[in-house]
Amino acid sequence: MRVAVDTGGTFTDFVAEIEGKLITHKVSSTPEDPSRAVLTGLKQMGCPSPEVLLHGTTVGTNAFLTRKGAKVLLVTTRGFEDVIFIGRQNRPKLFDFFVEKPKPIISASQIVGLNERVNAKGEILKALSKEELLLLKKLLEKKKFEAVAVSFLHSYANPKHEQLVKEALKDTGLFISLSSEILPEFREFERTSTTLVNAYLAPVMASYVSNLKRNLEETKLFLMQSSGGLMPAEAVGKWAAATLLSGPAAGVYGAFSLARALGRPRIITFDMGGTSTDVSLCDGAPTFTRQYSLEGYPVHLKQIDIHTIGAGGGSLIYFDRGRALKVGPESAGAMPGPACYGRGGQRPTVTDANLLLGRLLPDFFLGGRLKLHMELAQKAFAKLAKESSLSLYELALGAIEIVNTNMEQAVKKVSVERGLDPQDFTLVCFGGAGGLHATALAERLRIKEVLVPRFSGVLSALGLLMARPSFDFSRAVFLRNYEVAFEYLLPLLEELAASALKELARYGYQREELRAEAEIDLRYQGQSYELTLPFTYDFKERFHALHQRLYGYSMPLAPLEVTAVRLNLSLDPPKIELPRLTNKKLPGKVFTEVLLPNGQLEKTAVLVWEDLPAGYETKGPALIVGEFATIWVEPGWRAFCDQYGNVWLTR
Repeated sequence: MRVAVDTGGTFTDFVAEIEGKLITHKVSSTPEDPSRAVLTGLKQMGCPSPEVLLHGTTVGTNAFLTRKGAKVLLVTTRGFEDVIFIGRQNRPKLFDFFVEKPKPIISASQIVGLNERVNAKGEILKALSKEELLLLKKLLEKKKFEAVAVSFLHSYANPKHEQLVKEALKDTGLFISLSSEILPEFREFERTSTTLVNAYLAPVMASYVSNLKRNLEETKLFLMQSSGGLMPAEAVGKWAAATLLSGPAAGVYGAFSLARALGRPRIITFDMGGTSTDVSLCDGAPTFTRQYSLEGYPVHLKQIDIHTIGAGGGSLIYFDRGRALKVGPESAGAMPGPACYGRGGQRPTVTDANLLLGRLLPDFFLGGRLKLHMELAQKAFAKLAKESSLSLYELALGAIEIVNTNMEQAVKKVSVERGLDPQDFTLVCFGGAGGLHATALAERLRIKEVLVPRFSGVLSALGLLMARPSFDFSRAVFLRNYEVAFEYLLPLLEELAASALKELARYGYQREELRAEAEIDLRYQGQSYELTLPFTYDFKERFHALHQRLYGYSMPLAPLEVTAVRLNLSLDPPKIELPRLTNKKLPGKVFTEVLLPNGQLEKTAVLVWEDLPAGYETKGPALIVGEFATIWVEPGWRAFCDQYGNVWLTR
């Protein structure tokens, strides 16, 4: 028995694989203690102690955003104590006079510089003395820190001094993060920031995992990484920062795995949940990045490239100070949730707007387990209507247009702004609210085909079941001219592989069961940034072609420089058999009225998703209501149900 659980801001989703069969479930999240929703859902599913639990979590992200991480001491080279505050000169809002810097996660009093120095070649210029280490240990005993982040100058070239600190502090019981282990690459600010964030989250994540393990003693627990790979729970203390995009990464991985199996390797994923919307582009494979930044703090670990905006079913609708109608990014969350949930919410949300327009049916939400209250949604919008000359329904239609515009811009961010046309991709919509906005979003982007998976309401959890344990390692190198060649790079990768295998042996993984994928960071000499590409015999030709596509030019005769070698070690992914539809009867139809954007009420067929037979086709307007998601098929669109119960929407 394997169970996958994805914790979202509003709901916690479950997909269990029991004797080859898939079982789905969903419960309300418990933000004050996310493990409570996990344990409650497992009991309700009848599997309180599964053999394997695969978990996508927002615990690390929430701890960072709310500044509830650990008390960290940052240890660095003397004279470089301010690196974390100086950062880069890049300004996200160049002409905004009122920009406020995010609240720091560390103060100047939590930074100590040691008298040591290593140059860029790895040569020791000033040795780290035992007296310095002794003073450091006394400081830690006095100030009651919970974690230590160590980032010495040029430690990527020679980690000896960082290892000495780790050895000196091993008896303190503190979580110790070394930059030479977390991110052994050049760029001082990014390496220090990533190490600091890792140390800041390590005690929080370790405590959360320990709490789960206490209640699931017989269960083998894995956590999803931002890169789309699983890691054993025992490793979370060392790699806490790798879980920052845990849940969204699972959704992208699940959507791509499913779409590729259905013959659609080029997709744009659109995950609209209760709190946020995540979009990502997969052009034959998920797109990865190492340039992620969280509130000004770079975390340069490998992760699926996901663009997130505050637009979900629970996003609040309001007028700003300029009397403009706004949607999000603030959300009603799990508690109290949208007004129509009847949990005390007073302000209108996107879910309330969809209910008011007839796109959600009060008795069909979550398979009827949660009844929606139309009168409460009307009451919430009535309060908003008093602030304007607009009616309840005009406000609801306006709010839907605004949230659709916000999501359109998010999709363009990962496609048009990178030289790719959305029309060339299939839009894969999932999340509890994705199907309600699928056709409107596709219409705006001129996308011809939309896939709404059968498990769209719990697809991130399904992605966890499809994922595999995966680990990433890197090492900074500086090769130029004739050294940028296969025969020079191969020994460096073999050396990296040897140390990586030694690390993974601690978690029980053997060389024979692992598969390897190598990459290199390459750039033209004189450039500031690199491109990452697979390490193959023709890597130079690939680099020129990729540079041409991304930047519009290439320089085939210019000298090259390699700045890093990378290695991914992973296990083979599990094989998941998606259940096929067995129902052959035509579904019964009931009708409702839906308010269209033109202000007209339209008689609309209502179909139960679980009753659809393979090959069934219908034209919009139509509502397809499922156990965990609803699809709104607009006029001019056609819906087709395939043999697995997935719904395809075409213009």
